[in-house]
Amino acid sequence: MNIIYISNARIPTEWAHGLQIMKTCEALALSGARLELWIPDKKMDIREDPFAYYGVKKAFSIKRFFTLDLVWLGKIGFIIQSVSFALSILPSLRRTKRDAVYCRDEIIVALLIFFGVRDIVWESHDGSWGVFARYAAQYARRMVVVTQGLKDFYCERGIVAGNIHVIPNGIDLKSFEHPESVEKARARLGLPPDKKIALYIGMLEGWKGTGTLLKAASLVSGGTVIAIIGGESEQQVARLADEYPHTRFLGFRPVRELADNQAAAEVLILPNTGVGDISVRFTSPLKLLSYMASGRPIIASDLPSIREVVGEKDAFLVPPDNPDALAKMIDTVLENPYDAERRAQAARERVQEYTWEKRAHRILGVIEEKSV
Repeated sequence: MNIIYISNARIPTEWAHGLQIMKTCEALALSGARLELWIPDKKMDIREDPFAYYGVKKAFSIKRFFTLDLVWLGKIGFIIQSVSFALSILPSLRRTKRDAVYCRDEIIVALLIFFGVRDIVWESHDGSWGVFARYAAQYARRMVVVTQGLKDFYCERGIVAGNIHVIPNGIDLKSFEHPESVEKARARLGLPPDKKIALYIGMLEGWKGTGTLLKAASLVSGGTVIAIIGGESEQQVARLADEYPHTRFLGFRPVRELADNQAAAEVLILPNTGVGDISVRFTSPLKLLSYMASGRPIIASDLPSIREVVGEKDAFLVPPDNPDALAKMIDTVLENPYDAERRAQAARERVQEYTWEKRAHRILGVIEEKSV
């Protein structure tokens, strides 16, 4: 099967979507598809080879296409950039023999369909419903969504349910088989060896709920340190470090360190907010799957999107946006290591269902128009 995966994204990027794209492409290629990833030739902040940066096998090729890189102009600049990228790839797309085009960018999907490309599978992640998303949802050959909540969203707006396939995100379990020891991980990160560590890894956007975790940091018991790996910029991290002295900010760390960084913690935190559909219904958090693979206990917000993956048997669920409840749960988990270990092992068993390989097989089933 020949697949053209088109992404209007900088690759590599520190954002999670870059990992998701590269791992999906790798899994599809290793599952037998001949795949090319087509991306815009944008100015890069990270100049490392994408395959090395993400630890992905060179089982597929990457092609870069001209684009007017005007995203600094805001929304209009992004639309101009998207149009220029779509027009740039269109001649090559018309010449290339393939079984399907796969894309997670609704503007690109809508533009290509408008220009006559009919074999597109659109993968939606955030419940977009602007003019481009409506056109893409109505005319894409198939849709893939990462949660049942997303499927319900599109069905509520008239999209035929049989055309929408729920395929959650995946995880590379092999990368979590041999993490660093707790001692080595803490020494490398500069974390105290004699404290309990509750760790969050990820971006610090509002819907991620990190504000709740930052407020909880001053409420946990004295023997516990709240640590955060991530952030959009050094300036943001420095500002938050001044504002929240009870929290240990470790800054951005490369994705290849993920398994080792998680090994430094006694408990891993996923504090997503309960405000907004993207958090409540739509997200399929890659960090939740990586937490599950770590063998560490997980404290997560009690939201429908989270419950699609874990429940009380394999995680500790707390009301979202409640610093007191979160702090109390952190203390409870650390005071009950037997229950914590039991749920952590249950999560590790459950995450076996979410490999990139299994995800790729289901995507190939969608492209082949088989039931999945």
